[in-house]
Formats: sequence, C-alpha cells, structure tokens
Amino acid sequence: MSRKVGRNRHSYRRRSRVHSRVFPFLLVAPTLLLFIAVVAYPFAQSLLYGLFDESLLDTGGARFTGFENIASLLSSSHFWSVVQNTVVFVAGSTLGAFAIALAAALALNTGIRARTAWRSALLVPWFLPGVVVAFLWRWIFDANYGLANGVLDWIGIDSVNWLDSPSFAMIAVIIGKIWHSFPWMMLLILAALQGVPAEVYDAAAIDGASGWKQQVYVVLPQIRPAIALTLLLETIWGLQHFELPYVMTGGGPVGATTTLSVDLYQSAFHKFDLGQAGAIGILWTALMAGVVAIYLFYSARQEREAQK
Repeated sequence: MSRKVGRNRHSYRRRSRVHSRVFPFLLVAPTLLLFIAVVAYPFAQSLLYGLFDESLLDTGGARFTGFENIASLLSSSHFWSVVQNTVVFVAGSTLGAFAIALAAALALNTGIRARTAWRSALLVPWFLPGVVVAFLWRWIFDANYGLANGVLDWIGIDSVNWLDSPSFAMIAVIIGKIWHSFPWMMLLILAALQGVPAEVYDAAAIDGASGWKQQVYVVLPQIRPAIALTLLLETIWGLQHFELPYVMTGGGPVGATTTLSVDLYQSAFHKFDLGQAGAIGILWTALMAGVVAIYLFYSARQEREAQK
C-alpha cells in the first residue's frame, strides 16, 4: 500500500512539474499566434516580395530575381532622394519635438501654477488620430484660406504657398509632426524628471548650482537613459510615419515630401510593383535596425560606465 501511495505521489509531482512548465506557454500561445498571423507573417511576406519580379498587372506570375530589386534601388537617384527626404523629415521632427518636449517637461516639473491643467492641455495633440492631425495642418497651411497665411497677412508679410512649394512643403509637414509628437515625449521626460531624487537638487543647491545650470549640469545627466529611449522611439516612429506627408502633400510637390513610407505605398498601390515595394521594405527595415543597433551600443556603453 505504501509503495502504491509513493508511486502516486511521484506521478503527481511529475505531472505538476510538466504542467508548471507548459502552463506559461499556454498563456502566451494565443497572443503569439495572433502576432504571427497579424504582424510576423505579413511582414515576412512583404519582405519576400523584394526578391521577386512581381507585379499585380502581370498575370505571368512571380519570377525570382534575388537581390536585383535592391541593387536597382541602390543605383537609383530617386531612391536616394527619398532617403534624403526621410532623414530630413525624421531629424527635423524628432529634434524639434524633443526641444519643445524638454522645455515643457522642465517647466511642468517646477512649481508652475495650474500644472494639472497645463499637462492635460498639452497632451491633446497626442490623443488625436494621425489622419485628423494631417487634415488639420493641411487646412492651417492652405494657400487660400489657411490660418498660417492669415497670420502672415495680419503682420504684413506676403502669403506663402506652403504645400505646393518644394522649399516649404517639408517644413509644413515637419511642423505638423512636431505638434503631434511632442506631448508623449514630454510625458516620458517629465516622468523621468519626477524620478530624480530630491537629494540631487539639494546637493546641487549646496554646491551653488541653481536655475538653468542645475537643470543642464545636474538634472539632465540623471535622465540620459530616458532621453535616449525617447529619441530612439520617436526616430523609429518617424521612419514609419505615413499619414502626415501623404495626406498633407501626397508626397509632393515634385517628390519633395516623399519619404520611404510614402514611396513604398506608391510603389505597391499606384505602380502595383510588389517587387520594388518589397525591396524598399527590406532597405527600410535595415535602416531601422541600424538605428536600434546604435541605441543598443549606447546603452551597453552606459551600463559598462555605470559599473566602473
């Protein structure tokens, strides 16, 4: 009898160990399957198109071409013009939004009056959908009845044809992106600022640091990881951004605001060239992977310095 009880206990313990190992995977399985079906598989398939000569207008079927589509893009002046537009758009919108977000976060971290109301008001642009923001700024920069030209006329400056000028269209799109992006960056930086211990401020005051010197030389170094993460996320989202340049200008005029996201969309759904669109996707992914690699290298170096 005791042997039978012992075997039952051993069997129960073994089943419990198996269940404890399998149960976490069962919890993750639905999310993982959904991710594979909705994100991973379509993403891999879209990249795979870049290795084929395939068009929706060609009924002859796909033809494997290897890296010919990528080589064709890399030798195309149009592609490098699109890359330049993308870099200008991402750099301008990211740095502009970061400057405003940092200034707003530093102000809200002080004893400013009605801080809660200011925080709520400054977060409004972030809550709006990207398409709504695009139409809003398209109206603001409209050459005939836009608010921007109305202000210029009021102060005695000639109107500007914002969205139809190669010189001003990118500026208009960047301004719209800055307005849409700075609130979430402000929120992340503000959270990091509020995590700085009070002792740091006290020590800085004892050493004679106050005002902007205290913020620049004492507080900001404390939140460098949060700043780096904020810039990384905004850079990646800027590389992926589609709504503002497409809705505001359609990538024009004369391709002045055509970014990688817009160019990929036009290749796939205007030219119906899936091979070229897939090749753009491959190079686009490589560019974002490079940005992430730079961040990981920076984070690893910061950790090594912190351990010394």
